[in-house]
Amino acid sequence: MPTSAAPRPVQRLVDEFSRLPGIGPKSASRLTYYLLRAPDDQAITLSSALVDMHENTCFCSVCFNITESHIDPCGVCLDDERDQEVLCVVEEPLDVLAIERTRAFVGIYHVLQGAISPIEGVGPEDLKIGELIARIRPSEVKEVILATNPNLAGEATAMYLHRQLEPLGVGVTRLARGLPVGADLEYTDETTLARAFEGRARM
Repeated sequence: MPTSAAPRPVQRLVDEFSRLPGIGPKSASRLTYYLLRAPDDQAITLSSALVDMHENTCFCSVCFNITESHIDPCGVCLDDERDQEVLCVVEEPLDVLAIERTRAFVGIYHVLQGAISPIEGVGPEDLKIGELIARIRPSEVKEVILATNPNLAGEATAMYLHRQLEPLGVGVTRLARGLPVGADLEYTDETTLARAFEGRARM
């Protein structure tokens, strides 16, 4: 009897794609059927890249950014030319990439691997906060920049970190927040506009 169900290998790949963040059932199906029609070498290259990533990358044992398995600590941590007195705390490895693209920061990093979010069941103990404290106590870090995201979870994480770091006698700063370049005041939300006033600078 005919059936509309996809063959098991196809449905398995759809299910796996669906587990990825930002990929819904329809997108998962589109990706799967694209690969089904693609040349064999494209699918093989993709699967090989996934295996290569899992087998040959790890998290840096110092800052918890992503690094190649044979380079641990990572290149940033090993770079003597970077300012070891300024440490920037971010939520995810992608944040490090974003900051590095600006070429505006020459210090070192610490990746928390997430943010405090009680709704999602993520507490301080689930993040690399203990490791952050341990890094600062014996080191020469003079300033810790809290570069968590300007959302509810990021703000909660920044406040928690500030309370933990203050007794250590290290300077704690937060990235300035305000109006993005090219923004119109009439379309700016009140929180962002208020932050822009608080962070205004002399011309």
